Amino acid sequence: QVQLVESGGGLVQPGGSLRLSCAASGSIFGFNAMDWYRQAPGKQREWVATLPIRGISTYTESVKGRFSMSRDSAKNTVYLQMNSLKPEDTARYYCKWLDHWGQGTQVTVSS
Repeated sequence: QVQLVESGGGLVQPGGSLRLSCAASGSIFGFNAMDWYRQAPGKQREWVATLPIRGISTYTESVKGRFSMSRDSAKNTVYLQMNSLKPEDTARYYCKWLDHWGQGTQVTVSS
């Protein structure tokens, strides 16, 4: 059973940065892409970014140029670097691998 654990969320002012982490319980990165999703209060969960096994990451339009995904295979961890954060980025952020989801980490962007 694969377990995913997100961390790194918190309260940040507009324009600030956060780096989210998603630690996997096993060596899974060579077998499928990893995704980040987010869900704001009262809204549906939406896709944010995908890090493929090979090639470049893809991002939803609203975060392009501000967010970037990376991985550390030795640590079984993927990251979501979030820069120039906006209040509309406030949401609970989840990582996903195949049909496995983490519990999420809350990001709040507010002054």
